[in-house]
Amino acid sequence: LHMGKTMKEDLTVVVKYIKQLYPPEFNVFSTYAELYHNYFASQAKKNAESHLEDKDIYLLLSWVHNIYPKDMRKDHVLAEELEKVKLGSLLPSSLSKELEKKYLDSEEATIKNSLSKCLDKEIQRWKEDKEPEKLNGHFQSELLAIFVIQSIYSGQKRAKDISAAVGEELSDRLSKELPAFLKSYKDAFEDFKEKSKKHRYYKPILIANINNCWNFRDYAEKNMAETDYNKASILSTLGDIENSGFDVLLQQLFAQLKPIYKKFTENKWDSSNEIMNEIIKTTSKHISDFRTLKDPFYHAIMEKIHARLVKEYIVRLLKRKVSLKTPAQQQNLAQHISKNAADLEAFCTSNGSQATWLNSALPKLAEIIRLQDLGAIKIEVATLATTYPDIRKRHLEAFLYIKANLSRSELKSILGYLADSTASTPPGAPLFSNINVS
Repeated sequence: LHMGKTMKEDLTVVVKYIKQLYPPEFNVFSTYAELYHNYFASQAKKNAESHLEDKDIYLLLSWVHNIYPKDMRKDHVLAEELEKVKLGSLLPSSLSKELEKKYLDSEEATIKNSLSKCLDKEIQRWKEDKEPEKLNGHFQSELLAIFVIQSIYSGQKRAKDISAAVGEELSDRLSKELPAFLKSYKDAFEDFKEKSKKHRYYKPILIANINNCWNFRDYAEKNMAETDYNKASILSTLGDIENSGFDVLLQQLFAQLKPIYKKFTENKWDSSNEIMNEIIKTTSKHISDFRTLKDPFYHAIMEKIHARLVKEYIVRLLKRKVSLKTPAQQQNLAQHISKNAADLEAFCTSNGSQATWLNSALPKLAEIIRLQDLGAIKIEVATLATTYPDIRKRHLEAFLYIKANLSRSELKSILGYLADSTASTPPGAPLFSNINVS
């Protein structure tokens, strides 16, 4: 710093006051500049060849790439004269490259180490008998994401401050660190999930970890290119953590709902309104716990619940337990299904489900049961298949068991129509593909 300041001040004096006292051919500024530069460069080389701490390497590289060429040589008083002198770099290229490698190796190792320690601390926190902190009503452990992202970002910025090339090199090296860290985080999360079921704050800790994914997801979405392989890897790992957490949170609810859904076919759908009320009441009790999820995750878990409620209802319709011979009986069942569908949709929508794609499944099935005209049934089946392209012949055949007044040829005609209309359609939103027909 002292040499740099002295060189800058002295050369400024040469430009302003001394240069004009000599004839031009003396190149007096050039003489001064070369002598100062050679001395400065010799000192820099001497330092570079001695044993330097990491901070000293960083400072020396900053002088070589940044401070010396930009702050000093581009100084508004000196720039024009220094352009004529062509002084070169403070360090030989080979020595500069050697220092850069030392710096990059050290910085990469330091960041790796600090991320590893950060994860260890996080795992330790899970084991403590403490409820996670809440922010705006959501369980969270935001320090983890903030620390990890800041460590990587700060490292990249420090390197970029030396030079664009050094910044790019470190960014390339660190690009693999976030995916690697998140894979370790996922493994630790899975380990906690399996081994700590009796932990007093088991569910709040799961929720906090799902919420943690948001900051990582947001960072990747905003700062990484769509074509970046690492981005796909990061988002995939985060999706695994989130879905793994959702599965555990929903286990108890889905287990409680199974015997309730069985009542539909056991009672021949006669008390379907009471059964639907019981399903809604049971689901409501669990939803309040999920409010501690951040909004995007709350909507995601509500969509999973919504899809499960609709799917389980369809499963009961496909059980071949009810066979109705008269149009009046079929009309009555269609009304029950329509009412249940409306109640289910109102409940899920009012509780934050944005899965509007599910809303037409049950009403369309009710309409197929209600209709008696073969042409009208075919049109409704075609509409159903367009909305839910993953419906297959086996699903429709099991469902049409309800319409006992269809002749074998009529049944074949309807099923053939479905096979034609879905033959080349890839599955969109998966609803029927998750339903096995026994």
